[in-house]
Amino acid sequence: MSDKITITFPDGNFRSVKKGINGFEIAEEISKSLAKESIAIKINSSIFDLKTRIEKDAKIQIIKKSDEEALDIIRHDCAHVMAEAVQSLFPETQVTIGPSIENGFYYDFARKEPFTLSDLPKIEKKMHEIINIGEKFTREVWSREEAIKFFKAKGEDYKVELIEDLDPNEEITIYKQGEWLDLCRGPHMISTKQIGKGFKLMKVAGAYWRGDSNNAMLTRIYGTAWRNEKELENHLQQIEEAEKRDHRKLGKEMDLFHFQEEAPGGVFWHPKGWQLFQSLINYMRLRQDRADYVETSTPELLDKSLWETSGHWEKFSENMFTTDPKEEKVFAIKPMNCPGAVEVYKQGLKSYRDLPLRMAEFGKVHRYEPSGALHGLMRVRAFTQDDAHIFCTEDQITEESKIVCDLILSIYKDFGFNDVRIKFSDRPEKRVGDDSVWDKAEEALKQAMEATGLEYTFNPGEGAFYGPKLEFVLRDAIGRDWQCGTLQVDLNLPGRLGATYVAEDGQKKIPVMLHRALFGSLERFTGILIEHYAGHLPLWLSPSQVVVATITSESNKYAFDVKDQLSKNGLRTEADIRNEKIGYKIREHSNAKIPIILAVGKKEAEEKTVSLRRLGSQETLVVKLDELISDLKKESLSPIN
Repeated sequence: MSDKITITFPDGNFRSVKKGINGFEIAEEISKSLAKESIAIKINSSIFDLKTRIEKDAKIQIIKKSDEEALDIIRHDCAHVMAEAVQSLFPETQVTIGPSIENGFYYDFARKEPFTLSDLPKIEKKMHEIINIGEKFTREVWSREEAIKFFKAKGEDYKVELIEDLDPNEEITIYKQGEWLDLCRGPHMISTKQIGKGFKLMKVAGAYWRGDSNNAMLTRIYGTAWRNEKELENHLQQIEEAEKRDHRKLGKEMDLFHFQEEAPGGVFWHPKGWQLFQSLINYMRLRQDRADYVETSTPELLDKSLWETSGHWEKFSENMFTTDPKEEKVFAIKPMNCPGAVEVYKQGLKSYRDLPLRMAEFGKVHRYEPSGALHGLMRVRAFTQDDAHIFCTEDQITEESKIVCDLILSIYKDFGFNDVRIKFSDRPEKRVGDDSVWDKAEEALKQAMEATGLEYTFNPGEGAFYGPKLEFVLRDAIGRDWQCGTLQVDLNLPGRLGATYVAEDGQKKIPVMLHRALFGSLERFTGILIEHYAGHLPLWLSPSQVVVATITSESNKYAFDVKDQLSKNGLRTEADIRNEKIGYKIREHSNAKIPIILAVGKKEAEEKTVSLRRLGSQETLVVKLDELISDLKKESLSPIN
């Protein structure tokens, strides 16, 4: 038997190496500098500790701290260091679960007296001490009995419960850093020193053990961690900027909407907010009309039996609101529009000549979200989807998918989003339909993406329960990502609900159903827009475009004349004739993010001019009213006019 194996690098180059070599040794053979920068190794698509030995031929990639994939490991290491710091400072504390998450990490702790924000500086200081020591991360495999005995002796009841719940055949791994250890699958870096200084503890919160409100309340400490101090500083600045742009704060200042306890997760739209909301719908309606969509509307309340047939009840019922059984039947408020769309499609015989049939719906849907997860317009229980369902033949999937992708990217560009990422999500664990059907659907969507020529990344296991999907992720003005539009290929739902068409050979066939959303949730997209523009919406979108403010009461009549002329030319205009100083009025309307403020007094009335102040500018320009109207008419046109 040969003591040599072949390793293949990402660029396709390969080399013969000794069997049992580890990642650090491979890096060292390549160069000392690579070994110094390396923190882990990817072996056949899975990431392992750098000291993991390779026993057979494999594709490998050395993970450096500068790589994007390093972030998850850095954050995981930080979580372990935080747990060690906590138990060092507060020995009576039990550690429970501590994963890495987006932008950082957390650990849940069990302690008689919950942690507070005042504890964080002390814990953070201790973390720096542990990191500076450079304790080595080492991996050990323990027997189930050994692990249970050890954690019981330490009084770590939560760890014992976790071990007892593991599959009896699962390997139990322990990671040590110095004298401290924890139950963990890994991977970790070589030592704590590699973490560096790019981390900060952020907040504390309550969290039920295993997310169950029937269990004990624990204290969760959140932190953020990055590859270096510069990345940390950028992230903290982004958080600061995000707080300024918070749509809930701006929504109040702009008088757009509010929330209240009597309707958790439901939006109370004010007149200006509803104007903005309707501007989005009107824009989308026009784009869809031009793309040959027909618009429908389906009931919000549907018999439970329909949801059972569609598969939603089995896979999604925990997120659905249902009625009390006042009658024999139980009804559910729709969480999705797709079953209703199929029912409309089924009315009347359909031929292959009718396909593709593009059916759009601005459907109001309701989904249960835990009250603690609700977050302004971004996470609600009742929202409006700009949904569409395209019924087509299998031969039409590629072309229709390409048309949808082009439409989505064009729409985002109109709203100022030019940095858009596309993710391909394949079959999830909870799904309907045979694997052969999923194979077909996934292949069809892949072919469609190849035909578009657009770049995309894989997002394994995140498809809808009825089909694979594309997710369109927008990057906003301060670098945050928002998943908005989706496209799904569905070869399951039409057949389950009895949709057919007469094919060219005269036989009945089941159509393919493409599910498509462009904004996604209109409520959420509105929130994203407000934050992206920091409330300074483009003139065509702004719910109140112009305010005409009087300098003295002598100019009241002229103010209304100006307002009327602007309104007749399609500009949303208000007049402010209150008995307040003009400086006060300008400040107030600027805080409300009115794009155009026109000050008028006796002189302006005589000369038929206005003093123009634009939002964000300190400059005041005196302009002729007729010239201003002409300019603003052009500026206020939507991108599709």
